[in-house]
Amino acid sequence: MEFDEVLIKRRSIRRFKQTPVEDEKLSEMIDAARFAPSGGNTQTLRYYIVRDKHAVEDIFKHTKWGANVAPRRNPVWGLSAPPVFIAVSAPRDSSPQADAGAAIQNMMLKASERGVGTCWLGSFNPGKTAETIKSAPGEKIIFLVAVGYPDESPICEDIPAGHSTKYYLDKDDVIHVPKFTVAAITKWI
Repeated sequence: MEFDEVLIKRRSIRRFKQTPVEDEKLSEMIDAARFAPSGGNTQTLRYYIVRDKHAVEDIFKHTKWGANVAPRRNPVWGLSAPPVFIAVSAPRDSSPQADAGAAIQNMMLKASERGVGTCWLGSFNPGKTAETIKSAPGEKIIFLVAVGYPDESPICEDIPAGHSTKYYLDKDDVIHVPKFTVAAITKWI
């Protein structure tokens, strides 16, 4: 798959098939994350691949999904929920947001290339997640990535400046994701 195709194909997935994701593909996602830029090359991020069904369910209970399409598009445990979460952690005394953004983007692009869907989650209970995965003392869970085979096909739409960026469900229950055109977001100097 060409890189541009991977970029365009990658969308946040909120409905997953209930099929396990192969360990090889999960390892490839972490491998992609480790090649992301890291401020000062500190490489402070750590990753917990959560695939135990009970642990995934416990984390799932403490997540929130896409407010613009909730509750219609909220995944349902046992029917459309992700079979895997990747918890991204860092030392409590660090500010790793930029590093995490780069690493998660790499993971999501690799997943898309391999036919796996993802959804980056910032709305979850980090304390409950840390408790469930028994994260190391001194670590904080900063983001989750839901992982699984997609059971939906969101549509990306180009929009000009001034239009709403709010994603939405159409009458056929398909998510549409508006994205500004290059001309709408670029000033040439």
